[in-house]
Amino acid sequence: MGQIEQGLERALRTRPIPSSTEARLRFLLAAHRGSTWRVAAVLGVSQRTVQRWVTKKPGARRPPGPMQVRAIEEAVLARWQPRIRARRRAQAEANGFVFHTRARFGFAAPAGSSDDPRVRWITQDLPGEVARELFAARDVGAGEQQQTVILARALGHAYFREWGRRAHGLHVAFSDVEFADFSIG
Repeated sequence: MGQIEQGLERALRTRPIPSSTEARLRFLLAAHRGSTWRVAAVLGVSQRTVQRWVTKKPGARRPPGPMQVRAIEEAVLARWQPRIRARRRAQAEANGFVFHTRARFGFAAPAGSSDDPRVRWITQDLPGEVARELFAARDVGAGEQQQTVILARALGHAYFREWGRRAHGLHVAFSDVEFADFSIG
C-alpha cells in the first residue's frame, strides 16, 4: 500500500483500527457473530487454525504467521467503520478535500528553464471532482502510479496554475511521495 492509499484510508476513518492481532481477531469474531468458521473462510485458513489463535488455554494458543497477520489486518480494514467511511467519502466527493503532501515536483517546460524537480511541502484545497476521480480509480484497482497522475493533474491546475490564471503550458511531474494526507470536512 502506497503513501496515497494510506492517506486515503486515514482520512476515511475516525478511529484507528485495533493495534494488536488479538484485538483484530476479536473484532473479526464480533463482526461475524462469534463464528470461527466464518472468520476462517474470510482469512482462507481452517476453522481449527482460528480456534488455536483465539483460545484461552495456556499452551494451546498459536500465534498467526506474518502472512496471516497481514490477511487479518486487511480483513479488519475492509470491515472497519463502513457507515462512517461511506459518509466521509460522500462528503469528500461533494465538498472536496484538503491535500497535504511532501513530494518531488518538477515541470515539463521549454529548454533552458530552471524547473528541475525539487521536494516541496504543499497543502491545497481540491474540489469534489478530484475526490470522485480518485475514489473511482481506487475502486477499479488503480495503483499508486495512476493515483499520482490524478493528483499531479489536480495540483498542477489548482496550485501551480492557480485555477487557470497563469502558467498555461505548465505540466507537473509529481514523484517520490514522502507523505500524503487528506483532510475531509
